[in-house]
Amino acid sequence: MQATKKYDLLVKNVRIVRPNRSAVQRGDVAVADGKFVRIGREIDAAEARKVVDGKGLLAFPGLVDPHMHTGIYSPLAEDAVSESRAAAQGGVTSSLNYFRTGQYYLNKGGPYEGFFPEVLAISHGRFHVDYAYHLAPMDRGHIDEIPLLVEKHGVTSFKIYMFYGGYGLHGASSHQHEFLMIDREEKYDIAHFEFVMRGVQRAMEQFPDRRDAISLSLHCETAEIMAAYTKLVQQEGRLDGLRAYSAARPPHSEGLAICIASYLAHETSCLNINLLHLTSRKAVAAALTMAKAFPHVNFRREVTVGHLLLDYDAPAGVLAKVNPPIRSRADVEYLWETLLDRKLDWVCSDHACCRHEMKVDSNRPGEVFLGKSGFGGTEYLLSGVASEGRKRGLSWNRIAELTSWNAAQRFGLRSKGDIAPGYDADLVLFDPDKSFVVRAAKSESSQGYTPFEGMELTGKVVSTFLRGNLIYDKGKVVGPPRGQYLSRPC
Repeated sequence: MQATKKYDLLVKNVRIVRPNRSAVQRGDVAVADGKFVRIGREIDAAEARKVVDGKGLLAFPGLVDPHMHTGIYSPLAEDAVSESRAAAQGGVTSSLNYFRTGQYYLNKGGPYEGFFPEVLAISHGRFHVDYAYHLAPMDRGHIDEIPLLVEKHGVTSFKIYMFYGGYGLHGASSHQHEFLMIDREEKYDIAHFEFVMRGVQRAMEQFPDRRDAISLSLHCETAEIMAAYTKLVQQEGRLDGLRAYSAARPPHSEGLAICIASYLAHETSCLNINLLHLTSRKAVAAALTMAKAFPHVNFRREVTVGHLLLDYDAPAGVLAKVNPPIRSRADVEYLWETLLDRKLDWVCSDHACCRHEMKVDSNRPGEVFLGKSGFGGTEYLLSGVASEGRKRGLSWNRIAELTSWNAAQRFGLRSKGDIAPGYDADLVLFDPDKSFVVRAAKSESSQGYTPFEGMELTGKVVSTFLRGNLIYDKGKVVGPPRGQYLSRPC
């Protein structure tokens, strides 16, 4: 009679990349019941039901992509499938998605008590990776629902879109209540932002056991500055493409919004603040200045892989339109400098699949102000950071912190982000020497193009495991959707 096997999976002969370590460790990784149970050298293959030869590849913890927008431009039921496949392709095993009521997404208003269960029902059984949602309180009623969302649904992260004060998703909005689908008497403005912060702060007091996992994220741009500068740029007509869009939403608009948000966080004692997708020297400088001014506020600073790889002279043109905009090469290099100086906390994709027919205007495809904002990129997250980061001296262990550990810790994913006993067995086998040219045709995303087209990256995901299950291998997604909803903290 065959003895019972100790392990469900044994991945042998890998170079293990753990966060908060100073070196890569050679060894084997054993998995049982969806968890890492042993990390060591020469673990006996006879003790495992399945053995995978890692062939000396790097083994990263499954990536946590903390900023995605699944369901923004296509129905959630479709996006959940295709874009989670793209996530698995990129080594992402935890997809955290910003969601809200109003136009786009489900195109519905009303209380989250009815809205969010519908989101969860649509999501169930469709994601190939584990998933969670950040939610945006768009009116006073939503603020009152924050405790319900925390306690019943494990939603511990919330968002403010500061530029929605006078802007829609793509341009000026004279009918805010229609775009946001809120009552005519409601105002989505600085006062509302303050009240959201007070609501989040109350939740931190109400749920002390979850306090560290409760946070508020902010998209920091000021509508008034953008409106004025967009008008100037269009009237002058000297700039076009991504340069025009950057000038129309200038870096000091980010900096000013960061200062406003930070002071409100201080005023309201809303202490866990995430400053999203910083794009420029001015934005980062403002964020660091505010951290010194308000040292009691627990800031986190985010950057996207798009803003690290692209500048406003990129050949992609309108296809790289995003909010906040792609900036100058000098800004890109400054982002890398501050990333290497450990002043930025994580790298995300801000993945928002926007198909070509929706992305560009059919009559004037080169007009940046008529294009939709956002693009995908989760499938290039690890490769992009590794390819450019290693050139600049970024260590493998630091890459694991930036793409897995730091975001997992901030957003209450206590079982994610490391390769150690007790953690979910989310694992990425990565070939650091494999170069490839980015081609949209090879992406699992349904977007059909990429602003990274033609870019050569060094380092490629070979296999992705979710809780010990192989979900991506050698260029193909494997098996049915296995993703589970992550009620946080988890």
